[in-house]
Amino acid sequence: MHTSHTSHKRHQFWPQAALWLLASLFVAGTVHAYRIKEVAAVEGVRSNQLTGFGLVVGLDGTGDQTTQMPYTSQGIANYLQQLGITLPAASLSQLQLKNVAAVLVTAQLPAFARPGQTIDVTVSSMGNSKSIKGGMLIATPLKGADGEVYALAQGNIVVAGAGAAAGGSKVQINHLSAGRIPGGAQVERIVPTPLLEGNSINLGLEASDFQTARRVAQAINKRFGEGSARALDGRTVKVSAPMESDARVSFIAEMEELPLEASIPSAKVVINSRTGSIVLNQAVSLGPCAIAHGNLSISISSTPVVSQPNALSTGGQTVVTEKSNIQIKQEPGILIQVPASTQLSDVVRALNALGATPQDLLAILQAIKAAGALNAELEVI
Repeated sequence: MHTSHTSHKRHQFWPQAALWLLASLFVAGTVHAYRIKEVAAVEGVRSNQLTGFGLVVGLDGTGDQTTQMPYTSQGIANYLQQLGITLPAASLSQLQLKNVAAVLVTAQLPAFARPGQTIDVTVSSMGNSKSIKGGMLIATPLKGADGEVYALAQGNIVVAGAGAAAGGSKVQINHLSAGRIPGGAQVERIVPTPLLEGNSINLGLEASDFQTARRVAQAINKRFGEGSARALDGRTVKVSAPMESDARVSFIAEMEELPLEASIPSAKVVINSRTGSIVLNQAVSLGPCAIAHGNLSISISSTPVVSQPNALSTGGQTVVTEKSNIQIKQEPGILIQVPASTQLSDVVRALNALGATPQDLLAILQAIKAAGALNAELEVI
C-alpha cells in the first residue's frame, strides 16, 4: 500500500480582467466636478448611535435556553415586575422560556430627528437562541452615550432567512439570529445641534487635503463675496452665515450645491493581505525597473514500509514504518523589464505582464516601492 501527502505552491495567473477593471475605475489626468456637499459636511450635523437591551417573545421554541442564559430569565422577571407580577427569586433558575430570546437593539438617530418620528432598528440575539424569526420585540428603551433614553423600540422582526431541522439534519439559508424592524423605534428626545449658534459655521472635509480646502473656500468666496470663507487647515473651512434660521438654512442649501473641481488625490496603493485585494488610484505611476520572481515547489511523499520477521523466527513482530521523501524545487525566475508608466492603464498593463498571482503581487509591489520605482504610498489593511 502506498500513501503520499503532497504540498505544492504553484502560480496561477491573475486574470487580466481583474487589473483592467482597475483601469476602468480610474482614468489618469481626469478631474471630475463635485459639489461641496460631496466633499464636506457641516460640523455638528451628525447622527448618534443608540443601543438597548430587549426581549423577543413569540418564538416557536427557538428561544434561549434560560438555564444557560440567566440574563434572559432575569430580563423577563424585571419586565413582569413592571407589569405588577412578582416572581419568587427561587423560581428564576427553574424558568424554561423556550419562546423568549435576549437581544441587543441598535439604531442610528439622524440629525434633527423630532419626537414622534420613527427610525429603523436592528435586533441581534445575544444568547443561544436558534432563531428570532417570527418573534416580536417588546418595548425597549434605546439610550445614547450619555445614558439618556432617546427612542423606544417595539415591533415584529423581519428576518431575511429560513431554516429547518429534523432527525439530526439541518438546512439554513442566511442568518436567523439577527433582523430589522423598519420604523420600529419612535424618537422620544431631541438631540441639540450647534447649527444655529454663532455667526459662522464650519465645514469638515471628508479627507484631509489642503488643496481641496482652498478650492472650497474659493468657490464660496466667488459666490457670496470675498471674505465669506477661509480655510483654517487642511480639513476645516470656516464660513460666515446669516443669523436667522430660515436664511441660514437657505444659505447652507445653496452653498452645498456649488460646483467644485476636486484635486487629484495623492498616489496610493491599498493592499489587503488577507484577501489578496489590491486597489490603485489614478495618481499611481511606475518608474523603470526590472523584476525577477521565481517559483518554489515543495513536495513531501510518505511511503509505508512493512518489516516482517523470518518464517522460523521466534518472538519476531511485524513492524510498519514510514519512509519520507522531501523534494524542494525552485524554478528560475525570468527577469522582466518594466517600463516607466505615467498613466494607470500603463501601470495595469505593466503589472499584468508579470503574470503573478495576487499574493505574489503583494510582495512584488512592496519590493518595487523599496527600490524607489513605485511613486505611491503603500497602505496595508
